[in-house]
Parts: sequence; C-alpha cells; structure tokens
Amino acid sequence: MLPPPLDGDQNWLALSADPLPTEAALAWAPAPDCGAVVLFAGTVREHASGRHGVTELTYEAYEEQMTPRLADLAAEARRRWPEIGRLALWHRVGALELCEVSVVVVVATPHRTAAFEAARWCIDTAKATLPVWKRERWGDVADWGTDAQPVAEAGTVA
Repeated sequence: MLPPPLDGDQNWLALSADPLPTEAALAWAPAPDCGAVVLFAGTVREHASGRHGVTELTYEAYEEQMTPRLADLAAEARRRWPEIGRLALWHRVGALELCEVSVVVVVATPHRTAAFEAARWCIDTAKATLPVWKRERWGDVADWGTDAQPVAEAGTVA
C-alpha cells in the first residue's frame, strides 16, 4: 500500500513494489479550485518493438534517485503549469503481468487544457528522466526493453 501524502502536500510521489491504487489517486486529486483531473495509467501490454507474446515485464529502479527525480519532475511541471493543484507521480517495480498498472500520473488544474498538457508532459518526461529499466518476457526468452535511452534531467525535456 502506498503511504498517503502528508497533510497539505500537493504532490503524491511514490515508487512501490505493490499494485498502484489508481482509484486512490483519482479520489485524492480533486480540489475546490480545480475543475479538471486527468489520470494516465500505463499498463503492461502483450507486445513490444519486435517482440510479440510478451507475458511479463519486470521493472527495476535506482531507488535512491527515484524520490529526488520524481520531486524534480513535479517541480518542473509546476514551473511550466503554475495552475496545477494536485499532482501524483507513481511508478511500480518488480514483476508485472499483462494489464497491470506500471505508472500513474494524475494532474488536477482549474481547466482541462492545462491538465491534459501537464499530464502528457509528465508521462513523457518520466519515461525520459526516471532511472527505471524493464525486462520483457516473451515465450521462454527475457531481455531488457529495446526502447531504453540515456536518463535526462527533467528540465531538459521539451
């Protein structure tokens, strides 16, 4: 179970080996001054580039760097969209089966345009900046994901 954010904290940042409770994020995000809440949940799918029949992903993370990187990502999102109310950024580690949620981004803003833009930027930037790697299993084979890239700083991603 994810520990809830501290009272008054507008960011909920987490790395967890437990299933990600998307309903909890969606319940936490609304605020009186925010009329839009966007939730993005990335799930395990049965294919990857050149790999069909994927049955499992195993995520590993450089755990000591995840909290600072998530905090940097949240700070940069708030710099770009100062109207963000609440922001949840979660990633899962360990072995995940098909359809399980691996990453969650929730953004609450006064209006939908900013919520959609900020949520998209957050997931795209998370993929480019967080020190997380995945191993894909298909058939009797397992190997690292083919979409790996060097880890960037949150402020350097467009």
